[in-house]
Amino acid sequence: MIASGGIGDVFARARAERRAALIPYVVAGDPDRETTLAVIDALTQAGADLIELGIPYGDPLADGPTIAAAGQRALGAGIKFADSIEIAAQARARGAAPILFFTYVNPVDHYGAERFARDARDAGAAGAIVPDVPLEELDAFAPPLRAAGLAIPLLIAPTTPHARAARIAAASSGFVYLVSRLGVTGARREPDVGWVAAEIARLRTTTQLPIAVGFGISTPAHVAAIGAVADGVVVGSAVVDSYAGSRGDEAAAKVGAYAASLRAALPSRG
Repeated sequence: MIASGGIGDVFARARAERRAALIPYVVAGDPDRETTLAVIDALTQAGADLIELGIPYGDPLADGPTIAAAGQRALGAGIKFADSIEIAAQARARGAAPILFFTYVNPVDHYGAERFARDARDAGAAGAIVPDVPLEELDAFAPPLRAAGLAIPLLIAPTTPHARAARIAAASSGFVYLVSRLGVTGARREPDVGWVAAEIARLRTTTQLPIAVGFGISTPAHVAAIGAVADGVVVGSAVVDSYAGSRGDEAAAKVGAYAASLRAALPSRG
C-alpha cells in the first residue's frame, strides 16, 4: 500500500503559506499512459497541491468538449478503469502530489464500489469526486469509500438553493466544490467572481471545510481573482488544452510552464 496524502494536509499547508491550493485536472491515459505520468510529474514540480485525475468515461455528464475529447482519446488508447487506478499508483510512487479521482456512478458501479474504494486507497489516492451521485443517494454509495478513508467532495452549483447547499456541504468530506457558473466544464466562459465571493461567504457560515472553486477558470487572472476568496482553485479544461496534441517530454514542458504561471498568480493573503 502507498501512503496517501490527506486532503486536509493539502489545504492546511496552503493555508499556512497564506494562499489557496492549486488543483489541476488531467484525464488518465490522455493521450497515453506515459504522457499522463509525465504530465503529473510536471504539475507536481510546478507546485500543484492536489491533482484531479479523471477516469475516462464515454458519457461524462459534467464535462465539456475539451475533457470529453480527452476522455475519448484515452479510451481510444485502451485505458480502462483499472488502468486509471494503476496510473495513480505509479504517479504517487514517483512522488506526485496527492491525487483525487474524478469519475461517475456507472463506471464505479460496474467496477464495484468496494473494489474501487480498496484499490483507490491502495493506490494512494486521497478521495474521489463523483458528480452525478445525488445527495439523497449518497448514503447508499459512499460507505465503502468512507470506510477506506477516502474523501468525497460534493459539488454545489449556482442553481442550488441555499438550504440544500448547506446540506451538501455537511455531507461533503475533504472540501466543498463550488461550481463557478452554469453549464459543463470549459475554458471559454468567464467565472462570475462576484457571485463566487458572495456564495463562499454564505457557505462559510454553514461549514468549516475548505471551499474550492472550479469550472471556467483558465487564466492567471482568473486564478488570482478566485484565489483571493476561495481555499482552492480547480483548473481543468485549460490544463488539458495546454498540452493537447503533444506527448511525453513535450507535453510535460507545456503543462509545466502553464501550471507554473497559475501557481505564480495565486495571491498572498498576508
